[in-house]
Amino acid sequence: MTDSYKHNKVLPHCKSSQHQCESKECHPKVNIGKIFTKVPVVLAELTLQINMDAFIDFPEPVLEIKDIKKRVKLTQCRLLLPTNKLFIKGFVRKNIQYASPCKEIEQSTSASIASDLHSYTTDIPFECVTEIKKYLTKPVMPVINTRQEFDFFVSKPLSQGYPEKDEYQSSDLSQFHQESTQHYNELPFCELISSKIIEWDEAVNRLPLPTASPVEEGYFTRIEEKMVLDITVKVLQNQQIRVTSTTNDECYDDCDWTCDCDYE
Repeated sequence: MTDSYKHNKVLPHCKSSQHQCESKECHPKVNIGKIFTKVPVVLAELTLQINMDAFIDFPEPVLEIKDIKKRVKLTQCRLLLPTNKLFIKGFVRKNIQYASPCKEIEQSTSASIASDLHSYTTDIPFECVTEIKKYLTKPVMPVINTRQEFDFFVSKPLSQGYPEKDEYQSSDLSQFHQESTQHYNELPFCELISSKIIEWDEAVNRLPLPTASPVEEGYFTRIEEKMVLDITVKVLQNQQIRVTSTTNDECYDDCDWTCDCDYE
C-alpha cells in the first residue's frame, strides 16, 4: 500500500456529527457618557427610473423564448461633491433560455417541430445622472487643499556699471519655498437596495421555417428590447457623530455563566 493511498483513504471511524449546544445571551460592556464614533450615515435614499432600448443578436436561430432571468449589476454610484449630482452606471445581466430548431430536416414535419433548449447570457449597459434634491443628512463637504509660496528678502551688491551705494534688493531666484496642505476627505458611497424591471422583447427579423412546419411557426435571430428599470439606492458617507449612553449593566462585564441577574 502506497503512502498516497494511506493519506487519501477515508477511515471508517472518522465521522462528523451535529449536536444541540446551549447558548446564553451576552451583553457587552458599554461606556457611559458622551462618545464620539465614526459610522456610515445615510445621506439619501432614492428610487431611479431608467429607460433602456437595446437589440440582442442570438448566435443561432430561435424558435421561441422559454424564460429570461435578470440581475442588476451596479458598477458606479458616485455623488460628485460639492454638487448634488449622482452618477449611476451598470448592467442588466440577462440569461435567456430559448428553443432552437434542430438542424436535421427530417425531424420537422408539417405537424411538429424538433428543437433543442439553449441559453444565452448578455449584459445590457445603462447609465444616468440624477440630482439629490433633499438630503436626509447633510454630507460633509470636501475641504479644499491649499498651496502657498513664500520668499525671503535678499540684498546683494550690484555688478560693475552701478553706483557703489546702490545694491540689489529682491527675492532669491535660486530658492523655492512653499507650504501645502492636503485633506483626505470621506468619499460618499452607495448600496443597492432593490431593483424592478418591466420589459418588452419583440423579434424584429422573424421568418418562416425553410422546411415543412406547422402554421405560423418561424425563427428569428434578433430581438428589440424595451426595458424600464427602477432601482433603489442608498447613499452613505462615513461621518463622525456623538452618541450618549446613560446605562450600563455590570452583570455582563465578564460574560460568564455565573450571572444570575434578571434582565428585561
